[in-house]
Amino acid sequence: MIAHKRISFQFVRDEVKRRIETRVWPQGSLLPTETQLAEEFNCARATVNRALRELAEQGFVERKRKSGTRVKKSPSKQAKLELSLARQMVEDQNASYRYALVERTVDQSPGWLCSQVGLPHQSQVLHLVCMHYADNRPFQHEERWINIPAVPGIEEANLEETGPHEWLLNANPFIDAEIALCAISADRRLAEYMGTTTGTSMIQLERTTRKDGVPVSFARLTHHPGYCIRTHY
Repeated sequence: MIAHKRISFQFVRDEVKRRIETRVWPQGSLLPTETQLAEEFNCARATVNRALRELAEQGFVERKRKSGTRVKKSPSKQAKLELSLARQMVEDQNASYRYALVERTVDQSPGWLCSQVGLPHQSQVLHLVCMHYADNRPFQHEERWINIPAVPGIEEANLEETGPHEWLLNANPFIDAEIALCAISADRRLAEYMGTTTGTSMIQLERTTRKDGVPVSFARLTHHPGYCIRTHY
């Protein structure tokens, strides 16, 4: 048994990954059960579960209910897209960051949003429109809908100085995220916000976050013309 006072899921994940890469557990082999691994690593079963879930998302193992966890016969890496805060991205460019809350309303969830993210009909949502600036130049336009029942305290939250993404990460961290990237042409309203002309091509990122299967928020993040998104694997 590996002795460790506080075993993190990252430790378990990295050790399991090491054993896969060094063929301690060859391709196609069945891993020990979560209970067995928890006993070996002297940690909670939930810690093992999270570690294996990440390895499944990275393409190293496949998990099937009642069949256990197996090493993939052709382990593959997946591209990783960082969900960075606008503040962090701007400051990483050695630019001065500024944030502005443009609109804030409490509405019933529109039909398209209920259908897209699985919200009950007429759910209460907080609708926000925000701008993020780099050296006072438009950097990112953010439009976000937050599921009020899923986020205690959001209606009273002060979002004048702290952006909703940053507030959510601190107060109500999500578990899962679904991301879609697309190229759009700016309409008149978006072009005005971003200081460009109607029809300009831009990258828009749509992100749905969930916690315990419940939708937390849906955001449309539109970046300035020429913005480049990079991933690594």
